[in-house]
Amino acid sequence: MSEVSYTYDVTMFKDTFEHQFTYINGFLRNTHRFARKNALTCPTRGKSWTYAELDLAVNKLANALVNDGVQKNDLVMYQLFNCAEFVFTYLAPQKIGAINCPINFRLSCGETAFIIDDSKPKVFVYDSENSEIVEKALVMAKHKPERVIMVNYTNCTGPIPGAVRFEEYIGGMPDTAPTVMYQAHIYDEVTRLYTSGTTGRPKAVPKNNINEIMCAHDAIMHFPLTPMDKTMNMTPWFHSGGLHAGGPCPILYAGGELLPLRNFNADLALDYIQIYALTFIIGAPAVLKMLHDVQIQKHRDLSTLKGIIAMGAPLEREACIRYQKVLNQNIFNGYGTTETFWNTFLRPYDLPQKAGSTGRAVTDDDVAVVKMYSDRLAEPDDYVARDNQEAGEVIFRPAGKTSFTYMNQPDQAKKRFYKGWVYSGDLATWDEDEYVTIMSRKDDMLISGGENVYPVQVEEAINENPKVQDSVVVGLKDEKWGQIIVAYVTKKDPSLTAQELNQFCVEHPMLARFKRPRYYRFMEQLPFTATGKKIHYKVAEIVEEDHRKGLLEEV
Repeated sequence: MSEVSYTYDVTMFKDTFEHQFTYINGFLRNTHRFARKNALTCPTRGKSWTYAELDLAVNKLANALVNDGVQKNDLVMYQLFNCAEFVFTYLAPQKIGAINCPINFRLSCGETAFIIDDSKPKVFVYDSENSEIVEKALVMAKHKPERVIMVNYTNCTGPIPGAVRFEEYIGGMPDTAPTVMYQAHIYDEVTRLYTSGTTGRPKAVPKNNINEIMCAHDAIMHFPLTPMDKTMNMTPWFHSGGLHAGGPCPILYAGGELLPLRNFNADLALDYIQIYALTFIIGAPAVLKMLHDVQIQKHRDLSTLKGIIAMGAPLEREACIRYQKVLNQNIFNGYGTTETFWNTFLRPYDLPQKAGSTGRAVTDDDVAVVKMYSDRLAEPDDYVARDNQEAGEVIFRPAGKTSFTYMNQPDQAKKRFYKGWVYSGDLATWDEDEYVTIMSRKDDMLISGGENVYPVQVEEAINENPKVQDSVVVGLKDEKWGQIIVAYVTKKDPSLTAQELNQFCVEHPMLARFKRPRYYRFMEQLPFTATGKKIHYKVAEIVEEDHRKGLLEEV
């Protein structure tokens, strides 16, 4: 390949851009231009940090890490709830060229051990509430982190053997900027996320400086976010929708104020909106439903809200209309993946007409729906019809927000990344205006009597029944039909019966006969991931046993 020629001297631009355009420099700009402005307010502690104060706190941790021998490209893994220490641990490694890696605090000990062995962190930070699981995980893991640190501000639990308290770890450390001997680069990995999908083992997703900055820019542009905004993410920060949508990444880059919510509670969340005059809140549609129901019972002043961002699942039309009336007129819905942040966006002016879809491509991304083949990935231009009928796989081209790879799993990378596009594994349709409507995961699609059945479509119909809280639809093996549709349902009204729900489905205008459930089981709760996604495979694992035990109600 011939050397690229330019019409001007690019030397200074390349040197400045490649070595100075880093996420941490974006944060550092705010530490002096917004020095006296609040960056972080913790309602649990009743404490705030200005940008200048936050920088000093981050410096103490960064210096402690340097003192511990943490160097460029070493990994600092943290399993924390939304809290101030999460923010410190997100930023401090970036100051010294290390990699921050937040992981799900709801993982089992075996899953945590798997991730420790996969990424081999030099430092592991955990919350005292998870002490028992973490202790077991560290015993199970072959890799042993050199330093284990406990964050504890909710109870009196002591550190597990070999661990040190966070406040002791940073005690006596200077709050001046750490001295480091490395040159930053835009392609340096700064953040590593683990996929929290509903199938398979988690995959490590590396994020470089460009990825983090462009994710921040995307949120800033689409909310939009300003230095005057105060946000609260009602889901955990450890996943992309938490970190990059109203979490530490965009807020601290924009100069806004961040409020961590340790555990979601609808009453508490609504109280915080009123008390702290929040301007944006972020959460899964399931969370919005709880806010809606509680707000009806006890009214709070939500007038400071500029908007509500939903992520993790489609917004059903009727639910969306209710949320607009009770919570806020400006409802947004972002859709994407851990690998790519969000790629489509549904805006208030799309509602309620386009509710149920996930919107269309965000400003800097390309999105398409392509055909599916059993032996290969479709070419990026092998589109399904734009008729909102033919289903295919959603693919994205988010040039700045993904590194197009996985750590340690090249075979998995080949299945997801092709010709600059990311293949999501989600089944969807799209219309002539390129609004995308998600049907299900490829792995969740059911085939009954030779017909494709998409669980999300059936669930949406069932959930329109006013006595239904929520539902998950799976398939039961059947010799004649291949699979029979089964619905697991949580009730809003205890009087709801299977026969009543079946009649509702029979009369539903958008539910063909072959899509109607033949069995129902009522549950106290349904399985969700920490990011608010229904875990269909968890229900699919029990449906055969439930049928054998006679727990399913036939209609």
